[in-house]
Amino acid sequence: MAISVFDLFKIGLGPSSSHTVGPMRAARTFARRLEKDGLLEKVSKVKSELFGSLGATGKGHGSDIAVLLGLQGESPRLVDTDKVDEMVAAIREGRVLNLLGKHGVAFVEAEHLILHKRKTLPFHPNGMIFEAFDAEGQSLSKRAYYSVGGGFVVDEAAVDAGFNPPGVTELKHPFKSGAELLALCERHGKNISQIMLENELAWRTEDEIRTGLLEIWAVMQACVKRGCEHEGILPGGLKVKRRAADMYQKLLASPEAALRDPLTVLDWVNLYALAVNEENAGGGRVVTAPTNGAAGIVPAVMHYYARFTPNPTDDGIVRFFLTAGAIGILFKLNASISGAEVGCQGEVGSACSMAAGALAEVLGGTPEQVENAAEIGMEHNLGLTCDPVGGLVQVPCIERNAMASIKAINAARMALRGDGQHFVSLDRVIKTMRDTGRDMNTKYKETARGGLAINMIELPVNIVEC
Repeated sequence: MAISVFDLFKIGLGPSSSHTVGPMRAARTFARRLEKDGLLEKVSKVKSELFGSLGATGKGHGSDIAVLLGLQGESPRLVDTDKVDEMVAAIREGRVLNLLGKHGVAFVEAEHLILHKRKTLPFHPNGMIFEAFDAEGQSLSKRAYYSVGGGFVVDEAAVDAGFNPPGVTELKHPFKSGAELLALCERHGKNISQIMLENELAWRTEDEIRTGLLEIWAVMQACVKRGCEHEGILPGGLKVKRRAADMYQKLLASPEAALRDPLTVLDWVNLYALAVNEENAGGGRVVTAPTNGAAGIVPAVMHYYARFTPNPTDDGIVRFFLTAGAIGILFKLNASISGAEVGCQGEVGSACSMAAGALAEVLGGTPEQVENAAEIGMEHNLGLTCDPVGGLVQVPCIERNAMASIKAINAARMALRGDGQHFVSLDRVIKTMRDTGRDMNTKYKETARGGLAINMIELPVNIVEC
């Protein structure tokens, strides 16, 4: 399966790529399939069932809301995040679901939107089944979908085909491992971003690639800006207070502090990550990078590059994305970026690795130093569990992004001080992450049934049930 950098970096909404973006895309795909097959006008009701991790923490992640919006034809990229609550309230109060905005069907939430907290589907923990019925109660169409991480969605046909559909895109420089990627760089005398750029030309022109990536960067910057402005309490019942706005004002009020304490730069990096992930937790517009739960790491490190390193350029931003994308592809192909499948090491760990390698490249690192930085970033996130308190992408997720952002910068700096030679390869650490994820108990994989999720002694009484 050929993966583009634009598959890994997608403009969407919070709080979760697997639990919000994926279900919305799946529901929209099902509704569009009904229309394509000439069945839309015959539908009287649609039953949506969410299984595994989606069922266990769906309420906290907004999976139920995502399904409703997707069936109505909304896409993660274009939905007006300021009107989501209004749209969902209209569906629930009117008890009518308007498929693709064209055909109204009855909607009784207790009957038509089921979250199975203990049942799973084969293949992946994030499974969904959609079924449409006519007025006589006869089934018109039934399909299963899986949200496999980072907003990627596959259906049963893709699973049965082994993800090798006909007409697969042919890349100029195909690679499936870090070793193959380094060999390509050496053979052609190019860096990783150049190899990735030539692969991206299979889908888009160079101008389109550059424009698209700079648009994504603009969305990331806008997300940080909004996060630095918004105050208040995050939704969901935990009553987590937003901190980015207050931190931003304090940093602005004492610019001379940076002269006394050079580590003040880390405060700014923490701020960038917190701002993004607070926006994500609030259901705002974010960029999946490569997931929503880890959406703050790449933009935080990119802000570090743009504001605290000498001579940053738009070309550097483009190269950053391309290099991070190449590293993300290795995780997607050889392990997983889904917290429900391998724990948070697959989300925050992958993002840390991507950001570390990308920063090393734009700061002048060789392909070997880039691979070393990416390896360091992942190695020291191995075993990281996904145990969101209350099933919400808030605790420990928001702070975890800030910690990983700092770790990514340090990994890049360590790699740049060396010659690229190191003991553990990126391929070995990716395999280790995959194996660790397989061994990890299910309760530590985005189910909110282990770790911090059950060891919080006092929780607000109105917390969302998981």
